[in-house]
Amino acid sequence: MSLLKQLFLAICLLIVIAFTGSFLAGVESSREQAISQLRSHAQDAATALGLSMSPHVDDPAMIELMVSSIFDSGYFQTIRVVNIADESIIVERKNDNISKEQNVPAWFIAMVNLEPEWADALLMRGWEQAARVEVLSDPQFLLAKLWDSTLGSLMWLLLVGVFSALLGGWLLRTQLRPLDSMVDQAEAISRREFLSVLQIPRTPELRRVVQAMNLMVEKLKTLFAEEAARSEKLRIEAYQDSLTGLANRRLLDIRLTEQLIVSEHNAAGYLLFVRLADLAGLNQKLGGQKTDALIKAMGGVIKQQLEKPHRSEWLGSRSRAGEFTLVAPGLTGEDADKLAGELAAALAVLDLSKESEMSPVAYIGIGAFTPGDNIKVVFGRTDQALAQAQGTLGRSWARLEDTASQSSNASQDWRTWIDDALKQSKLKLFFQPVSTCTDTGKILHQKVLARLIDPQGEAVAAGQFLPWIERLGWSARLDMAMLENSIKHLNQHPKALALSLSGQTLKDAESQASLLQILRNNPRKDGLLTLELDERHIPPAAQLEQLSQSVRAAGYRLGLQHFGGNFSLIGNLTNLGLAYLKIDGSYIRAIDQEADKRAFIEAVFRATNSIDMPLIAEMVETQAELDVLKDIGIEGAMGRLVGSPAPWGA
Repeated sequence: MSLLKQLFLAICLLIVIAFTGSFLAGVESSREQAISQLRSHAQDAATALGLSMSPHVDDPAMIELMVSSIFDSGYFQTIRVVNIADESIIVERKNDNISKEQNVPAWFIAMVNLEPEWADALLMRGWEQAARVEVLSDPQFLLAKLWDSTLGSLMWLLLVGVFSALLGGWLLRTQLRPLDSMVDQAEAISRREFLSVLQIPRTPELRRVVQAMNLMVEKLKTLFAEEAARSEKLRIEAYQDSLTGLANRRLLDIRLTEQLIVSEHNAAGYLLFVRLADLAGLNQKLGGQKTDALIKAMGGVIKQQLEKPHRSEWLGSRSRAGEFTLVAPGLTGEDADKLAGELAAALAVLDLSKESEMSPVAYIGIGAFTPGDNIKVVFGRTDQALAQAQGTLGRSWARLEDTASQSSNASQDWRTWIDDALKQSKLKLFFQPVSTCTDTGKILHQKVLARLIDPQGEAVAAGQFLPWIERLGWSARLDMAMLENSIKHLNQHPKALALSLSGQTLKDAESQASLLQILRNNPRKDGLLTLELDERHIPPAAQLEQLSQSVRAAGYRLGLQHFGGNFSLIGNLTNLGLAYLKIDGSYIRAIDQEADKRAFIEAVFRATNSIDMPLIAEMVETQAELDVLKDIGIEGAMGRLVGSPAPWGA
């Protein structure tokens, strides 16, 4: 299905949902109003009769005359006067032949469920309660009016909905026409034909994209000679904001989409929007140069937060001129509030913030996300939080939760059972196959994944407990337990395995020494176990080279996972003796649809292929992605397409 059709269907769906909600809300409001009218109608009649008949409480003829007068002039099913002393009926009028000749469908009557309303009033004989008048209103006339009103509203909403859909379809078709030229340009780049789009679209968003693509093409023409340098340049241009050095909106979309996938390592967390309070006003007051300097300083504040411990999985980006974004998986609500306070305080003390004389200088919106959420829902939730922050006096930030996804376990609960699981080695190994791209049945190795057994005996996936383990500083403990269990499994089933190591194990000298001691105590000659380092936690070059030599001396191998950011490592790969590089899944997802991703992976392949370094693609989800990787020449692939994590032999 084409993008135009998908967007058109999405617009139609949103229109239907919005108008359906509006229609149902209108019907419900009219129903409530009708019930109120019936109740008021009955009570007014009862009160009027009570006041009128009290002087004639001992005159049945007069009472009957008054009851008949009211009954014949209004919409009532029953009016009766009851003697309070013995509950005998003094006068009663009923409308047993209620008109059924009406144009209201039975299903509408059942849906509205408009019941008759009772009301009563007392007839007094001096200070004594002599009788009671009871009135039951007839809802039939209101049903007819409600039906006519509903039909009118429905016709109007249908008319507006059809017009909106047609207008939206026409606008989409008009605005997306330049995409054809952009697709041709992207396909040309994948064939090493660097063509520029001559007709620049008038739409600002598409114009910026086309101009950025044209700029990328011009730069690629001049920087394509050296393979590794070109790859580094391409990454910076495609995924990094030039002013602040943070990621740009494109990388934000890629990484957040990846984070929302229900997978082994993805955890719930929070998305933060940080937006300048008045960008236009700052430009007028400070000037463009100082405003850019303030935006750059704000980027520096966000970088400082990203550099703190246990935040390697976070992503900071500049989405647009004065708006920044933080993706913070594993963050709790309490920590999110604390982070927002720290950001607000840090931004307030910037020199240019003080010079602007604005308070606050920026607003912060915090929205919760959970793997499985829709990215638009997450963005909408965070936008709503930002709007609340902007509308709340006295505080520059607000947080919105997705209550259905919140964990009921307290921090102490997690700490207790994780500690118990690590002490008692309540680990369960799961394995995810890694195959060749040419034949998914040919397994290169199995990736070892952790499951901790909780107090209820359930196996908890890594995405749920890893944020807590990092927060508690127990990553090295988990690594040691996983390594020992993997070696035991390998002794029973001598098949190639790969095991990830955390950054804490690599940074802490004592943990690294314990790791090497375990390897030396269990030497191997087959090299069936590969220890994988995360590119985000790579130690300095000298330390990394020494670690590689020590691991290989014990009969094990080193690999690099989540590769794709630090391309300067390519120049040192010949000295490391790595078994392979695993390309980060954010560069693999939808590679069959995005020509720029394919060009990027081809550049990495050409650089690594020159030193005979195998490449393995992570998070391969579709056959189309696998076909592209196969065409490029990537050796291996892992992901749900190849196989999901499962116990051994499952």
